[in-house]
Amino acid sequence: MEKLEAKDQERREYELAELHSLEEKFVSAQLWKTKYRAHAKLQYSRCGLTSTMEGTVLAMLWEHYIACDGSPDPTIPQEINTFMSLWREDRNKDIQLVVEKGQQVLNLIEKLQFFLLDTPPSEITDKEIVQYQETILELQNLLHQKYNEATEHLLKTASMYEDSDTGNMQAVIKDKNVTFCIWANLKKKVRFKNHVFCDTHHGFDLPKSLAVSNVAVRILHTHYDHVSPLWLQCQSVPKLEVLESKESTHHSKDNVEELEVEKKAAEEPNVPTEEEAHSDERKSAISFKEKYNSVTDINEKTEEATEKKSEILDIPSQVLSPQMQEETNEKEDEITDENIVDLQQFVPVGGVYHIDALQLPPQVKQVKNWNMVELLDSGLEAYRYPPEESDDTPYPPIQITLRLSDNVIYCEEPVIARWDPAGQQWRTDGISNITYETQKSITFEMGAFHTIALLQNVHLNMPYQAWELRPIGINEALLTVTTVFAEVQIQIKGNQCMVAAVTVEEKDVLSHLTGKWICPITLRKVLKEAGVNIFPGEYSYKYVSVNKKAPLTEVRAYHQMALVASAFAFGWSKWNLEAGQDQVVFKVGEHLKDDFVKDWSLYMFNGQRALKLKITETSEAFSKELEEDSEFHSTLYHMLKDFASKEAIDRILILVLEKP
Repeated sequence: MEKLEAKDQERREYELAELHSLEEKFVSAQLWKTKYRAHAKLQYSRCGLTSTMEGTVLAMLWEHYIACDGSPDPTIPQEINTFMSLWREDRNKDIQLVVEKGQQVLNLIEKLQFFLLDTPPSEITDKEIVQYQETILELQNLLHQKYNEATEHLLKTASMYEDSDTGNMQAVIKDKNVTFCIWANLKKKVRFKNHVFCDTHHGFDLPKSLAVSNVAVRILHTHYDHVSPLWLQCQSVPKLEVLESKESTHHSKDNVEELEVEKKAAEEPNVPTEEEAHSDERKSAISFKEKYNSVTDINEKTEEATEKKSEILDIPSQVLSPQMQEETNEKEDEITDENIVDLQQFVPVGGVYHIDALQLPPQVKQVKNWNMVELLDSGLEAYRYPPEESDDTPYPPIQITLRLSDNVIYCEEPVIARWDPAGQQWRTDGISNITYETQKSITFEMGAFHTIALLQNVHLNMPYQAWELRPIGINEALLTVTTVFAEVQIQIKGNQCMVAAVTVEEKDVLSHLTGKWICPITLRKVLKEAGVNIFPGEYSYKYVSVNKKAPLTEVRAYHQMALVASAFAFGWSKWNLEAGQDQVVFKVGEHLKDDFVKDWSLYMFNGQRALKLKITETSEAFSKELEEDSEFHSTLYHMLKDFASKEAIDRILILVLEKP
């Protein structure tokens, strides 16, 4: 061992120099990105447009410009404000047109959310954050307002759409983004107090008092969530940063702002005034900005060499460890009411169901050759149930049945929650007698009409049972993550990724997501919305048992694995739990053909030294004993080089040396 130690020290300087030379690939990639951004920015300015955004965001803006599809640039206030003003003034209230226009609005919202998630903190100002969030909220409110106007317009002519069997009116409009169900009680007969909408299989059973009232019921299922707090809608994976000293931890803690969760509620049928809405939007946007900056402000300097390398690799200079996160959140308000949903633990999946009882407006009357209707200034009005003057008189509940979406996997029975506009939170009280039919439908009762969401534990698929990363070509790899409920395969190529397969109980599911190349941010978003979240969040350490490792060790392991991933496969090892915080243990196997790895070996790495272990996955106990005829090395690359074929090393070097 002494001889191996001495030999390792002798060649350490040489190996680190060679590793640095190989990692110049990262520098080249950064330079290429810089040139690309500069080119996009130049083209953008030549066309008379201005933007401070860079990177992928600027490229998207340029692509948006040359598309010439008539959509405004959501980052330019003049354009987006003109777009919203024109739509507010548009008197066409046809529901089909609103649904079609809604697609354009959702695209604009998605672009702004992408800008906020993808833009490095150094390239976006506080003013821009607030501006984009205000725009998102205005677009969300405007879209919901248009659905309310279209609903009112449709209900005014409800008598023209009477059902031949019941004499009442029903309509269903379906789109990939929304399912609109409306029922109007024209005949007011008790025997028609329940109804199931065709095609959607959503339904309700009304109390007798409502069955004889001038009421309409709307179930507006938005397959997106514009109700939850904005920080949840724009949530991303926490940034990986590297801690080097207690001193930097202390300074970082002082710089973390207390997080706020005060957010804007979704718009109810009675639309607030424009002034009130604008005021609430600004508050929500500012609150989001504070949460957005809460972690990114933690950027204290560490060792000069580490900081320089972090800049080259585009990694922040610190890792926010779970211990540190726990310290920085000491001031955070804890949820004491058991009926309030903890949105760090549970998130809505499958969209939001706006379930409303509405006052049926005066109907169109035909007088000779004229269609006449009484116009009310009140607009769309909610029907109060139970009545405000009900005092303590118990009123029968409303029974609701919701058909579950085929595009969502419910690994467990979902939690039903109602939105509380006053408290700006999801609550579970007021909902009872729940009957769940696995992956098909859910029936429940509630004492009033509410906006409803089906929530799922965001950490159901954590911790992983296993993972494997293997190359399937030059600059292309397949990541397989196995959890208790699902197996997720993600194909990676260049700067994009693709859901290759999602398997639950040996059945392929979520086929609508597979086979589409998208950016990593979008991939995380669509998987989370589909109920298969495998990405830790900022507070996941509070809910999942974590095998803590030294942050710097993890960072160095990730980058050196990436360096050789074109020729080697990596996999999870059960011995990683036994290796301690300063060491990581994983399986490695040379992989040059498109098949499964047959010969795995175990390697241990602490960021400064790599070695091959003698034990295997089937050994009875963990041991740090070296494989026979093996040595220490300062890098993972040189350790693997001792046992790799010439073809494998050539493939690595070809990829590293070629231009990005």
